[in-house]
Amino acid sequence: MTTSVQKIIIVGGGAGGLELATQLGNKLGKHKKAEITLVDRNQTHLWKPLLHEIAAGSMDEGIDALSYLAHARNHHFRFQLGTLTDIDRDTKTLRLAEIRDEQGNLLVPERSLGYDTLVMALGSSSNDFGTPGVKDNCIFLDNPHQARRFHNEMLNLFLKYTSGQQPQQKVNIAIVGGGATGVELSAELYNAVKELHSYGYESLNNDALNVTLVEAGERILPALPARISAAAELELTKLGVRVLTRTMVTSADPEGLHTKSGELINADLMVWAAGIKAPDFIKDIGGLETNRINQLVVTPELQTTRDQDIYAIGDCASCALPEGGFVPPRAQSAHQMASCVLHNILARRKGKAQQAYIYKDHGSLVSLSRFSTVGSLMGNLMRGSMMVEGRIARMVYISLYRMHQIALHGYFKTLLMMLSGSINRVIRPKLKLH
Repeated sequence: MTTSVQKIIIVGGGAGGLELATQLGNKLGKHKKAEITLVDRNQTHLWKPLLHEIAAGSMDEGIDALSYLAHARNHHFRFQLGTLTDIDRDTKTLRLAEIRDEQGNLLVPERSLGYDTLVMALGSSSNDFGTPGVKDNCIFLDNPHQARRFHNEMLNLFLKYTSGQQPQQKVNIAIVGGGATGVELSAELYNAVKELHSYGYESLNNDALNVTLVEAGERILPALPARISAAAELELTKLGVRVLTRTMVTSADPEGLHTKSGELINADLMVWAAGIKAPDFIKDIGGLETNRINQLVVTPELQTTRDQDIYAIGDCASCALPEGGFVPPRAQSAHQMASCVLHNILARRKGKAQQAYIYKDHGSLVSLSRFSTVGSLMGNLMRGSMMVEGRIARMVYISLYRMHQIALHGYFKTLLMMLSGSINRVIRPKLKLH
């Protein structure tokens, strides 16, 4: 392949997609060696593992969200607001849907963008497995809009409770899915209650909150070692969370969740955080090979199996592990895949061999808000894994987000952002109250 200017398009500005666009912009776009374009349906980026904090109010999206337009300008790539609808592999073009305002007025008509190399980094959404009533009665936590919706409904419930209209009842919140999102949100809710109590909701305390965490599997946090799952469940139980394992939800309605055993879990607010799938429109898009949850099947070099000019990274990619199974949908996977595709795109430009992606499990950490942090470190870098908890685990958990920021902004700007964050924690409320 020649080193003439080529068009590289990345669809999806999540952790992997934005890091890749940033690095390609710095290496190729800055020197006019390639035109780098990032496409996303949102104007801003927020690290997805933080959505539960937006939902509970312990993080203010307005402060921590990153503008794609501003970031693109600073890192020599272009940003296009839009939603992918189709790929024409014969003409090497992708199609973006029209954009309308809230009143339905047309803002931007349908567009076509040409590419030489395309990277699909669309992430994933929650998988309701076709469970009746879930879409109509549960909130998903796939994007900031849904997190804001949960936050507003949570505040309304707490306001209704403290008004004295129903003094004998509790605020019932049910969360389906015992993975990291469900576990972390459960803990954040109790932190929210504590902060609201200090701001004048005097009748609101842990006894007023009834959180039920429902998991169909044998234990919560099934991707982590059993001893860490047990430690997390113990911490949640101490807070007051009712943890139900081996419990399958068969339907949802305005009253709550119905389980296979016949129980009705009463809930004023329900969150579905069980399972993931790639967006439905990816299924067979452009004639590319997909699996049963719509993920694009990729080669070890992260190229789609039917088109070597299209790569896929992150949650929307189905990448087999040599030892069996598939690369798990984690932020660290997306980060590593972005680095691999960066190397491979640069290698192809120079006519060099590409490298196969090797998943490195650095462990997983789960934050239980201000109460505790538990997890495992090193993963497959050592025999077994090392369990960590408490202050050390919290420091490592925060460092994962800092690594993402460094990949986007560099060390100096990240240091300034950390300083700004420290100042905001002093001058701003500890909980977003609106």
